[in-house]
Amino acid sequence: MSDMRAEPDGVRTGPASQQGMRRANLALVLGVIASGPRSRAEVAAETGLTRAAVSSLAEQLISAGLVVEEGPAAPSGKVGRPGTALGLNPLGPGGLGAEIGVRHLGVCVVDLRGEVRAWRRRESANRGRQPAAVLADLAQLVRAAVAESGLRPAGLTLAVPGLVGASGVLQRAANLGWQDIPLAAELRPALRLAGDRLAELPVEADNEANLGGLAERWLGGSPEDFLYVSAEAGVGAAVVVGGRLLRGARGYAGELGHVPVHPEGPRCACGAHGCLEQYAGEAAVLRAAGLAGVRGDWVTLLAERAGAGDEPARAALAGAGSALGIAAAGAVNLLDPARVVLGGGYARLAPWLLPAMRRELAARVTVRPWAEDRLTVSRLGRRGALLGAAVGVVRAIVADPGPLTGG
Repeated sequence: MSDMRAEPDGVRTGPASQQGMRRANLALVLGVIASGPRSRAEVAAETGLTRAAVSSLAEQLISAGLVVEEGPAAPSGKVGRPGTALGLNPLGPGGLGAEIGVRHLGVCVVDLRGEVRAWRRRESANRGRQPAAVLADLAQLVRAAVAESGLRPAGLTLAVPGLVGASGVLQRAANLGWQDIPLAAELRPALRLAGDRLAELPVEADNEANLGGLAERWLGGSPEDFLYVSAEAGVGAAVVVGGRLLRGARGYAGELGHVPVHPEGPRCACGAHGCLEQYAGEAAVLRAAGLAGVRGDWVTLLAERAGAGDEPARAALAGAGSALGIAAAGAVNLLDPARVVLGGGYARLAPWLLPAMRRELAARVTVRPWAEDRLTVSRLGRRGALLGAAVGVVRAIVADPGPLTGG
């Protein structure tokens, strides 16, 4: 996996106290080690700390199971015996991500290096089901994935297709039929039944597109400023500015699916008319392709049909691409991102979406010419949200290992 170092301001300097300084220095040392194995001398040189301080901090990180000694460091060209390289412990605390989709459940466990140690996905018709029943099924999947990984998770982040406020409450998930669900509080009883240790985990929740956008920044090679657009049942987006997610005043930024592209169009589940989701969401595209009511994986079905030359499927995707281009052009004119990235289900459908999107962007973006290479496809595909959830947990450990070290 690529560099796991946290963003520069991820290190919390804390108060000017001995404990606060030590906690900040633990994060500083772990951040350097996270970018690749280093000897103690190399860590000291990169951080500006003394060799003695680095040795003390490294021992604390080793005792906490976050760092291991990997053997002789790579030759540095200096005379003398090479030091011992310090690296992230692949058997240390892990990151746990979980996902609730309209048609599936997913769980991912990664180690401190961000390497996937367990990946579980199960088809599940969750639309209209009671949250408690869905969360009970998810908890069992979590238990199986954690057992497979052999790691001790340090936290769990849950990706959901809806509006999640700063408090972690799912305000509304129209495609699930849920609203006002305190996800962490609802998940804990299910985790307790699945395993006592799991119930003690810190639990956070976020919108699936937000987590997909973060994964794109961390793992996908995207620049610091980009618009991430994804789809499963609905249409979501994440706006990343300066390498950070733009959340908005209440945490609800990125609802591109409810931007009107044709104001006199059909009524949306949100109550408005002509939203992007009515042209580029699952139900709309299947209906346009003559596949309304079809169950199963709609993305795979459409990709297979379009790939085989099915004209209704191709026309439906072209129409979706046009609507996506109109909405994306508005966002580009407002935000001027360096790139627009198609992720989630759209990554699989990109060959049939991109031509119409490019035409609309070229015609509507005010700063011309529109460069086609500013519209790209995520290499993470439909794995983005779950990877973002799990990797975010270990990045938080690297940014502040204090809670796990007693620092």
